[in-house]
Amino acid sequence: MTEQAVKELQDTHNATLVPREHPLSPSMVRRSVREARQRAADSPEGLPLTEENAQLKRLVIDRDMEIMVLKDARRKMQSDAARWC
Repeated sequence: MTEQAVKELQDTHNATLVPREHPLSPSMVRRSVREARQRAADSPEGLPLTEENAQLKRLVIDRDMEIMVLKDARRKMQSDAARWC
């Protein structure tokens, strides 16, 4: 019963409505959600998300570096063009 309540709470994001529909106290539902989150974090399926997050962070860093290089190149071209005028 609590697994169903946890799933409904995760779907609806309404911590007051779900305990009313089930014969559970709000604190029990919150505790069940917290435990479910902990189990999900401890599960091996959590690792690919961590790896994906690290990969995405590297991509953002690479993109930021490319932007910096392009800005520097543009700035250098503008200063060279200003000298010729």
